[in-house]
Amino acid sequence: MFPTNHKVFTNCLIIMFLFISFSLADEMSKAENFTLKDFNGKTHSLSDYKDSTAIVVMFIATQCPVSNDYNKRMTALYQDYHQKSVAFIGINSNKQESVEEISQHAQKNGFQFPVLKDPDNIIADKYNAQVTPEIFVMNSSFEVLYHGRIDDSQRESEIKSHDLRNALDEILAGKAVTKKETKAFGCTIKRVKK
Repeated sequence: MFPTNHKVFTNCLIIMFLFISFSLADEMSKAENFTLKDFNGKTHSLSDYKDSTAIVVMFIATQCPVSNDYNKRMTALYQDYHQKSVAFIGINSNKQESVEEISQHAQKNGFQFPVLKDPDNIIADKYNAQVTPEIFVMNSSFEVLYHGRIDDSQRESEIKSHDLRNALDEILAGKAVTKKETKAFGCTIKRVKK
């Protein structure tokens, strides 16, 4: 009697684990719409960009040296892809970085994409974003096609894998993204205590 019950119990645990895993995977596979203001006070929603082939959401910072080492690369990515139906949105979720600081930082670095302030890191929490820079690429249905890093090295001279560019090229070619997930690295997002 015990082995049968034990087997049933084990099978139940496996089924529950798989169910939870698939549920979590589903939650992470689709992004929620959001509405935030940029440093000029203009409101932007993710749904404003639904006509784009790809939407690149970049969690970035003004004070993080890793994020700052990517400023030129983010500007170059925007230049190379924005006319190919790829939208770029920067989000700053750090509690200590003010709207004024974000504005100065964006102007200094020539960002032509909107940089939105995420008060109380609500969007960072919804996306489970942990570091800057951290990237989410979605299609027009907000399905996450790529999540992770821009490339594999903070130092441009040591880059071996252009992960974000590779993902965008595959999306624009109508292909599935080969590497859907990479490990983002950088400074932790400084969250408000709740």
